Amino acid sequence: MFDRPQSGERAVLIHASAAGVPDTDEQQEFSELARSAGAVVVGEVQSARRRPDPRYFIGAGKLETLKHAVDSARAELAICSAPLSPSQERNLEKALRCRVLDRAGLILDIFAQRAQSFEGKLQVELAQLKHLSTRLVRGWTHLERQKGGIGLRGPGETQLETDRRLLGHRIRQLNSRLEQVDQRRTLNRQNRVRAEIATVALVGYTNAGKSTLFNALTEAGVYAQDQLFATLDPTVRRLSLPDGLPIVLADTVGFVRDLPHELVAAFRSTLKEAREADLILHLIDASDSNRWQRVRQVNSVLSQLEADKIPQIRVYNKIDRLDRKPRLTTNREGDGRAVWLSATTGEGIPLLLEAMEKRLKPGSVRGCLRLAACQGRQRARLFELGAVVSESVTDDGGWRLEVDMAERDLRRFLKRENLAPDTLEPLPAESPVTAAN
Repeated sequence: MFDRPQSGERAVLIHASAAGVPDTDEQQEFSELARSAGAVVVGEVQSARRRPDPRYFIGAGKLETLKHAVDSARAELAICSAPLSPSQERNLEKALRCRVLDRAGLILDIFAQRAQSFEGKLQVELAQLKHLSTRLVRGWTHLERQKGGIGLRGPGETQLETDRRLLGHRIRQLNSRLEQVDQRRTLNRQNRVRAEIATVALVGYTNAGKSTLFNALTEAGVYAQDQLFATLDPTVRRLSLPDGLPIVLADTVGFVRDLPHELVAAFRSTLKEAREADLILHLIDASDSNRWQRVRQVNSVLSQLEADKIPQIRVYNKIDRLDRKPRLTTNREGDGRAVWLSATTGEGIPLLLEAMEKRLKPGSVRGCLRLAACQGRQRARLFELGAVVSESVTDDGGWRLEVDMAERDLRRFLKRENLAPDTLEPLPAESPVTAAN
């Protein structure tokens, strides 16, 4: 096995796809990812196969083409757009005599470069170690199995087993530290709930302009650049809407297609800002010809996070690149559904603030809640909120409560008490609401 170089940014890209017409959009995004990581792209190879080769992923003929591209360009790195198994990655490295990465490894490297906060660095390290744990065998020459012979026999544990044990220990340490960070974040969220401050989360595909819009709204000065994953660390700032309503705006990490599972798991505590939000601003690059595909991918991640039921406003950004004017579209209830704006020029931002105001303005909800006899704590909490209009005892010793409360407070109450959204039964139109005894 060759000794890996300590550095190397000259890269040949392997655009792997199923047999058929290559997806130029996917190839362009993959090239942008490589450049965003700091790679100097010195060659590109196309590969289309119905079934990946179990040994090299690509076929024997394409492997020779790739070897020639790597040697002629003196490349130090080959990056494959498709996921590689640990054995395929090792076999390619042996054949090409250079480092080999797949898409997941490339994204992990970008995250490692961009993480600035303590939490972000812990999350990235955890994701990297989980990814590395399946790629220890023959990855480096010092991981060879222990040799025999006089003076070379050891205590019976191979270097590979030692590294696996140390790796597992470090992963447990990182999980423990992230749990502590998550507890602090949860405490901060609970304080905001008690203070009745609404939380608005910015989500969207990477490079849609979330940080630019965040800076335009809060003047936070967050790093914003026209590149994939320009910022990773979540930022939270307080903001007052024009009517004086205080809110908390959270800028989250951008999404991308085929986001590595290790990253989704590692950044779960960060993405809770989106799951616990009262409103989601889904930022979309209006100038992107594939924006609907991006929207589906973001909504898929939100569904994984159980955040797909949270009210959402779609924000179509970058209209300065198009011949469009700022505008606001509403739904049947008159609530803002979509806003067209430019975060760079500021056009349309007042329309966004107007839509946020209307969505976050407390609206009254009336209905009936049935609680069992063992749910006395939930009953007491409803009385603390001043939400109970009338109460009656059911035959099984429980309660039937008629409540009137702000929609946002009701949603928070149901989420905090792990009650289903349909727990509140609508009151019949003819049913009079009596005063509480």
